[in-house]
Amino acid sequence: MTFVRVIARAGRAACGLPFLFWAVAACAQLAPDPASGIAPKRIAAGQRFMVAAAHPLAVDAGYEVLKRGGTAMDAAVAVQLVLGLVEPQSAGLGGGAFIVHYSAADKRVRTYDGRETAPASARPDRFTGAFGRPMGFIDSVLSGKSVGVPGALAVLELAHRNHGRLEWAGLAAPAIELAEKGFAISPRLHALLEWDKWLARDPFAARYLYDASGRPKPVGTTLRNPEYAATLREVAADGAQAFYRGAISTDLVAAVRNHPVGGGDLTVEDLASYQPKDRAPVCGPFREYRVCGMGPPSSGGIAVLQILGLLERLPKTDFAREPLQAVHYFAEAARLAYADRDRYVADPDFVDVPIAGLLAPTYLAERARLIAADRSLVRAQPGRPPGAQRTAFADGVTLDLPSTTHFSIVDAEGNAVALTASIEFVFGNHRFVRGFLLNNELTDFSFVAEEGGRPVANRVESRKRPRSSMSPTLVFDADGRLVLIVGSPGGHAIIHYVARVIVAALDWGMPLQQAVDAPHFGSRNGPTDLEAGTPVEGLRRRLEALGHPVRIVELASGVHAIQRVGDAWVGAADPRRDGAARGE
Repeated sequence: MTFVRVIARAGRAACGLPFLFWAVAACAQLAPDPASGIAPKRIAAGQRFMVAAAHPLAVDAGYEVLKRGGTAMDAAVAVQLVLGLVEPQSAGLGGGAFIVHYSAADKRVRTYDGRETAPASARPDRFTGAFGRPMGFIDSVLSGKSVGVPGALAVLELAHRNHGRLEWAGLAAPAIELAEKGFAISPRLHALLEWDKWLARDPFAARYLYDASGRPKPVGTTLRNPEYAATLREVAADGAQAFYRGAISTDLVAAVRNHPVGGGDLTVEDLASYQPKDRAPVCGPFREYRVCGMGPPSSGGIAVLQILGLLERLPKTDFAREPLQAVHYFAEAARLAYADRDRYVADPDFVDVPIAGLLAPTYLAERARLIAADRSLVRAQPGRPPGAQRTAFADGVTLDLPSTTHFSIVDAEGNAVALTASIEFVFGNHRFVRGFLLNNELTDFSFVAEEGGRPVANRVESRKRPRSSMSPTLVFDADGRLVLIVGSPGGHAIIHYVARVIVAALDWGMPLQQAVDAPHFGSRNGPTDLEAGTPVEGLRRRLEALGHPVRIVELASGVHAIQRVGDAWVGAADPRRDGAARGE
């Protein structure tokens, strides 16, 4: 039995009680990977368009939009609204999203920030408990204090306004129809309901997802969610303002302020004032390619580019021939990237993030020289990139819990969307409102506001956006052609998953599905993680001989990617989840 399942069995009672912060990280790893035994996915190929997402019903919705001549952004709206219904544990109207969009006509990459924001009344000591210690699991993750102003719907509307072709109202139709007619509980959703011990306390969840005895409804049971359909009808008719003003926002605020675990301070004014952001992408080179991702408040774009940039300055490896050296160099590069991430990256509206310095060739070369071929750094220290005051900030302590979704889309005109969305923990805040779950994204802020008299960049502040690891990414070849669309869920391991798939596909020459299926490994500047039940487990002793502290762990990615192969598109879905890819 794996570590995750042992802890899941033995630790459920402990995680249901307040406890010291060090134990929260263990609970963040509890959710098992029900799909780990699923056979590899069928490769999808198409000449015109492609969609790869976390549930076949969402894929079908996006496919039909593309078939009707819709743009990639039109399809993205339909896909996300269906995912909010059929994959409620991961994302939805109650959470946030980042969008990386490519316009083929003007060859332009734009990124859209739909990250949640803290309420206006939020203060740096929000998650400080007794004796100045970080607050316990229940009192933070599962209370009203953890709920940020949702940004997913607002950012979808903004990006659709700029890049959509079909009418907004019609894009909600697939999700409305499924919510009313019903959809079947998947094995993954059922397994997560079996694992979770808090969701059934919510009255709506108890009726919707559990039987009269309190057990999760069986796999294949038809679920109907007319409340979600009614919410979508309002949004379809009146746009995002129906969500951020009026009865929906009033009900959402009431649920947060009257939360049974502990009320939050969200107000209707917080929702009415929410604004998505059109931000500049973060782009950089890798070999002959150009890689573009999401900038702050996501740390994903910077960290992925740092890992790739460091690897480019090390001896080139081939995982098939030199797995030990490939894993060693990747983990060391990740250690350095995560060290900088924890020190410097936060909401750019509050912190001057030295993006150019962190990606400067001279800085990456300097950092790469710290990596030795025959020994591990064990724990890397943050560097001093150009433009940064190293002593200005201290390192924070965050949860970055692993429940998110990602999908990739390319349309018949070559426009593309990489979209990653989240409600943070599995089932988010465990509170349903109007048929959707609320987020607990504010626990992505540092639980420690300062260290040694220095503030933490990612500390809680009024109307600030918490740092994220979500890494929706686009890759272009030397001629400027889009060649890869990729992203994944997985908490702060997302950065690993995305960087590793890019390296596997572009550096090691693996076919896309093989690159997605391949074992995960890396380091978040702690232990070197090796994916349980895969061949990389066999590298443990040899890595330990190099000084790596090794941990065997289930790494439940959900990579959904699309690659240009010749004149066709190839789509790949992660076998660790329920997803699929479909094209024409």
